[in-house]
Amino acid sequence: MKIRVGVFFGGKSVEHEVSVISGLQAYRSFDRDKYEPVPIYITKDNEFYTGEAVGEISNYKDIPALLKKSIRVFFMYDQKQLKLIRYPVKKIGNSTVAQIDVAFPVVHGANVEDGSLQGFLRHYDIPLVGCDVAASAVTMDKYVMKTVLKDNDIPVLDCVMLNVREYERDENAAYAKVEAKNVYPVIVKPVNLGSSVGIRIARDRAELGEALEYAFTFGARVLVEHAITNLREINCAVLGDYDQAQASECEEPISSDEILSYEDKYVAGGKGGSEGMRTARRELPADLTSEKREEIRQMAVKTFQTLNCNGVSRIDFMIDRDTDQVYVNEINPIPGSLAFYLWEALGKPYSELLDDMVKLALKREREEKSMLTSFDSNILQNADMSGAKGVKK
Repeated sequence: MKIRVGVFFGGKSVEHEVSVISGLQAYRSFDRDKYEPVPIYITKDNEFYTGEAVGEISNYKDIPALLKKSIRVFFMYDQKQLKLIRYPVKKIGNSTVAQIDVAFPVVHGANVEDGSLQGFLRHYDIPLVGCDVAASAVTMDKYVMKTVLKDNDIPVLDCVMLNVREYERDENAAYAKVEAKNVYPVIVKPVNLGSSVGIRIARDRAELGEALEYAFTFGARVLVEHAITNLREINCAVLGDYDQAQASECEEPISSDEILSYEDKYVAGGKGGSEGMRTARRELPADLTSEKREEIRQMAVKTFQTLNCNGVSRIDFMIDRDTDQVYVNEINPIPGSLAFYLWEALGKPYSELLDDMVKLALKREREEKSMLTSFDSNILQNADMSGAKGVKK
């Protein structure tokens, strides 16, 4: 019997379109002899749709038309299966559209990748591919991530975190807070976004103000850290869990400016972004010494496991050419295109990567089912609501 995998993509995120590309890449790449993938599109209004039309990238040129020929659904957990129920339900007949055995989120950005969708799906008690709720939240919050990694002796750049209210109350105090810990140039980025959205470099206080204003349009908290001027960026993905994990090949993305932009990642390959990260300009494998390559790959695995990741995540590194020091820049819990091209470089086909990710989800589910989640208690039999906090008199 084939495993029915619900592939979730889209969502209320500034990275919505990138997620559609990544999700449909995964949907098309499953081994149909073993899996029955079900495409589930999440609109920017957080509505869920499925159907054959949802699985075709060409239909996303006209979203309203796509939705008219698709089926809106909601979810119901019944007899240990997650059912997709037609909305509105039929007055006569069966309203079950599909059933899924495993949930596979391929989403990017705040409101979906940060644990929000993961928590929603875990509520239905089915295996979940990728990072769990806590790991998703930690990895998507760049400030928390840096704090955890620093505490585990993994090198990261020092940073300052600002929120929009403190900036609005006293701009000069916010500038001083940044300048007390950093020297220009600095890089300003939203705390919980990926895909290079909202990022700018500032060389002085005037540019810092402009960069902060820009970053705050994407989120209420921003991160400011020193911008390495003589920089190499290296990316490496990791597949596995807390128990066992392996690193992919390393790549060096090629940017058109000082920082790798959204366009560099998704548009510059010449296909209008239709193939996502696959067509981004890069050196693959990166031109690294064997020693530096191994250092980065080992650091990638340590970062992945320290943050308790699962499935596939991509770790983005920075190398200061002046000192040869390697720093973890950020981690993408659900990377664009699931970083499948980094595994193809080592001879692992995309279908095999997806298979490995589903197996990891099933492994975690078995482990969690073996643990106690409740215990017998007579506390409700003896509860007395007339006392403070229901304490028995």
